[in-house]
Amino acid sequence: MTLSPNFQIICTFAPMNYKTIRFDDLGVEAEYALFRPEGAVGEWHVMLHVEPKGEGFEQQLKRIYAAEDRLTSQPGFEGAQYVMKRYFLSDSANQQPLMRHEPHVAISIIQQQPLDGSKVAVWLYLVSNMQLTENNGTIVAEHNGYRHLWRMGLTAPQGDSAQQTETILNDYEHMLQEYGATLADNCLRTWFFVRDVDTQYAGMVKARRENFIREGLTEKTHYIASTGIGGGPGDTKALIQLGTYALTGFEPQQQHYLYAKTHLNPTYEYGVTFERGTKMQYGDRSHVFISGTASINNRGEVVYVGDIRQQTLRMWENVEALLKEGEMDYSNVMHLVVYLRDTGDYEVVSRMFRERFPNIPTVITLAPVCRPTWLIEMECIAVKGEQNTQYREF
Repeated sequence: MTLSPNFQIICTFAPMNYKTIRFDDLGVEAEYALFRPEGAVGEWHVMLHVEPKGEGFEQQLKRIYAAEDRLTSQPGFEGAQYVMKRYFLSDSANQQPLMRHEPHVAISIIQQQPLDGSKVAVWLYLVSNMQLTENNGTIVAEHNGYRHLWRMGLTAPQGDSAQQTETILNDYEHMLQEYGATLADNCLRTWFFVRDVDTQYAGMVKARRENFIREGLTEKTHYIASTGIGGGPGDTKALIQLGTYALTGFEPQQQHYLYAKTHLNPTYEYGVTFERGTKMQYGDRSHVFISGTASINNRGEVVYVGDIRQQTLRMWENVEALLKEGEMDYSNVMHLVVYLRDTGDYEVVSRMFRERFPNIPTVITLAPVCRPTWLIEMECIAVKGEQNTQYREF
């Protein structure tokens, strides 16, 4: 393999094929996980980190964009196409207008400051061997009878947080109808970003619960894997921003919900409406989507109040229990997004993650969790190879 002069591969690990690419001339590092069975669809999850270098946002963003533009031509990314990009910004109101327009990718832009000293970090999702199209902001990835629907950055900047949530969900549900899909049957994952989460979260929760009931999502049916977390949309009037992933073309028995009841309680017991995790099975692989998970016990109580180390350990344990129920473990995880309430906890948490998960692409951001006593939360997506002739391949 011949390497370009501008990057070097630092490490490779099995079984997930974790690697890190360093674009030395750009001061950008790309941590990535690759899952690509021979002759099948490839999937990449990438975290881009930029060295601050004492620069402003525009200079850092320019270097990030340059790394993105080079990435798909590097060894190991043969045939890769961008599906989704999430930009974590330090000041979205001022920075979002400076970003480029990318019409054929699902773009998510949110103020959740990277805590490594930079002003921007990016989570990238890429696939190969899929047909990608765009329809009014929805990215459609099609292969083997499945349609993967990615829609990011949904806002409705009028009214309070409950009214905005209701409008956003209604708009999204109308979009799903264009594909013969519904929220209850086809949406696999949501991200609710809430401005000033300590005061606006309750309104979002109320509106979501009421909307879900109308859509047939109740404690007796199921909910949707989700993260509800602090985050600032670029529009200062927007209190809520929604990101979504839905799927059509699958059989109901391909989808399973994860509970880890030894460690966690059903979310409806404390008034919220999301699944702890969701597993989707295909013929050649399974995906597990782990919702935002914190230091909580199976009675719905925050544990280790005020202790960032112990909260981190319990959070890891909870996620591990969910992964185990999905017949996976941390070696199957393709990326980690970590949310902190207090910037003062970054050094401790960063060190803990580097020691336990040195290879998994990870970003740590400033994003308060929905309960003030929760100091940390994390989410992830995992993938595992399967040989299941009952279902079509991914």
